[in-house]
Amino acid sequence: MRQLSILLFVLFAQNIIAQEPYYKTFDWEEKPDYEVGSQLDETIIGLKHHIVTEFFFTQDNRLTEYMLEHNILRLNSDDKIEEYNKIYLPHSSTSRLIVTKARVINPAGKVMELDESKVLTAQDEETGQQYKYFAFEGIEKGSIIDYYYVIERLPDYNGNRLNFQSGFEKKNVEFDLFAPSNLIFKFKSYNGLPEVKSVEEEGKRHWNFKAIDLAALEEEELSAYQASRGFIIYKLDQNTTSGVYDISSYSNMAQNIYNFYYKEQPRKIEKKLEKLAKAVSREGSDLEKVRKLEYLIKNEFYIAEASNEDLGDLDNILEKKVASEVGIVKLYAALLYSMGIKHELVFTTDRTNLKFDKEFEAQNFLTDVLLYFPKMDVYMSPTDIPSRIGYPPAVLTDNYGLFIKEVKVGEFKSALGEIRYIDPITSDKTVDKMAIHVEFDKKDMSTTKIDMEKSMSGYYAMYFHPFMNLIDKENRDELVENFAKSMNEDINVTKKEIVNGDPQLFGIKPLKFVINANSDAFMQKAGNRYLFNVGALIGKQIEMYQEKKRVLPLENEFTRSYFRTIDVAIPEGYEIVNLEDIVIENSYFEGDEEVFSFESGYEMEGNILKIFADEHYKRNMVDTEHFQEYRKVINSAADFNKITLVLKPKA
Repeated sequence: MRQLSILLFVLFAQNIIAQEPYYKTFDWEEKPDYEVGSQLDETIIGLKHHIVTEFFFTQDNRLTEYMLEHNILRLNSDDKIEEYNKIYLPHSSTSRLIVTKARVINPAGKVMELDESKVLTAQDEETGQQYKYFAFEGIEKGSIIDYYYVIERLPDYNGNRLNFQSGFEKKNVEFDLFAPSNLIFKFKSYNGLPEVKSVEEEGKRHWNFKAIDLAALEEEELSAYQASRGFIIYKLDQNTTSGVYDISSYSNMAQNIYNFYYKEQPRKIEKKLEKLAKAVSREGSDLEKVRKLEYLIKNEFYIAEASNEDLGDLDNILEKKVASEVGIVKLYAALLYSMGIKHELVFTTDRTNLKFDKEFEAQNFLTDVLLYFPKMDVYMSPTDIPSRIGYPPAVLTDNYGLFIKEVKVGEFKSALGEIRYIDPITSDKTVDKMAIHVEFDKKDMSTTKIDMEKSMSGYYAMYFHPFMNLIDKENRDELVENFAKSMNEDINVTKKEIVNGDPQLFGIKPLKFVINANSDAFMQKAGNRYLFNVGALIGKQIEMYQEKKRVLPLENEFTRSYFRTIDVAIPEGYEIVNLEDIVIENSYFEGDEEVFSFESGYEMEGNILKIFADEHYKRNMVDTEHFQEYRKVINSAADFNKITLVLKPKA
């Protein structure tokens, strides 16, 4: 969102008495003596973490921001010493590093302060950007590293997030924010952090929180770890001198965003837009027109990582077919407007990193953009290239968002911002289907003949179906081979075919892989019996283990369904003695609603054993209290994968 350059210009007071900024009076303890307590055996523990942010008027009445971060860590393992012997310092085009200090205190109490030669500069090979880091030396097990730095940057006041909780325990965690007396900030603490409170301070405003002990939060499989950490968000709310209130409110932002994206264009540009719009909207429904528009833009226009004025200028974009993310959103908005297709801009967050908070308005929650088409009730991502209409990036769904729509009163046009929920794409829209037919070689029953049709739709197909036209025959063949070998590496593919490979069919028809193969990996002879590993035909499945008590809610990327059928031709003169092993049923309901389930079963039609194994996950988020039910269901597929049928001669 920062790339959008949507800034609210606030009239700050001009006659603020100059004071010395906080960082100039700050220093570490001259004789360090840190309390480790009983955690001597911990591989790492935080002894102090202090962040100070100060908004400060310089002598030329320019508002700047100083940010000081002080960290003290005790390292007690080779892995942690390796991990923390370099500490990278923040860097951006809008900030400068003005103070750096670091030292090592070994277990004997010897203090080794880093000189300037140990604050090194490196360069990112891809971007060419330079950054600095502390290069610690002399660290041994039980050593303490103590460092702080100060950066000066352009004020960040429409919403800023500071993370405090980590994967290790911390002591003496503290936050301070100082500001001129005319500026009032608002704060919100998340995931158990203490509330930020106002502190009386002469000549300036001051807010603070302290936590003597902050528990570790370990990462867990399938969890939104970053969103679950303890953090705070702060924003500027009022300037009492100028009388400006609700500075970071969405009502202000919505109008500014609308004005930015739907600016009236010169007639020369309008003609170019109309010509392009006409090319994709001659016929078809609104959905078909938008599909064509999206296909055209995502195949003919390039989104550059850089951001400058030219990349956001529509005339330049239409001529050179290169745009920034902001520029490409402008292009979609202008073309959809020209086509007369009603849509709304939606700003939200990646929910695995930050859940959109509908109660606290801040720019942090407006990081990602979608287009919503109310008539069709579908979303589209203008900037995510693999994504297609109806399948926005899944992590941007199942979350709240700010919807911005145009409001007309006569000839007057304005914008209305409204917070609404972005429903996830339902499980019937993302489907993995397998239809398998199995026969055994009459001359050698250990050889299994397999005919398989695998079809994929929705998110399962999204990362290759839209690009099938770019994949050459060799790589297409390899793709199909890999699907076959997901059953077993020792499989011989005799025929392969891709159906519905046209990229424009994504979201309309499933992508299908038709495979004929044979293998001796699924059948083993045991005396006069045969052991057929029928479950392995569906491929290796996820198996979830949880030795510790689950702490974080489980969170999937998207809802989904699996449908599998396996028809097995039983050889003449043989029967299966353990058919009931196929039957597995595990499900979790809330009331009458099935939330997730696995069900497998069978029936006999003559000598054909018809097996089915269906699996559904209709919800992305699972509370810790229901984790075991989810685990039981997902492990059912792994149990099915292990099913081995016993064939014996008929009596």
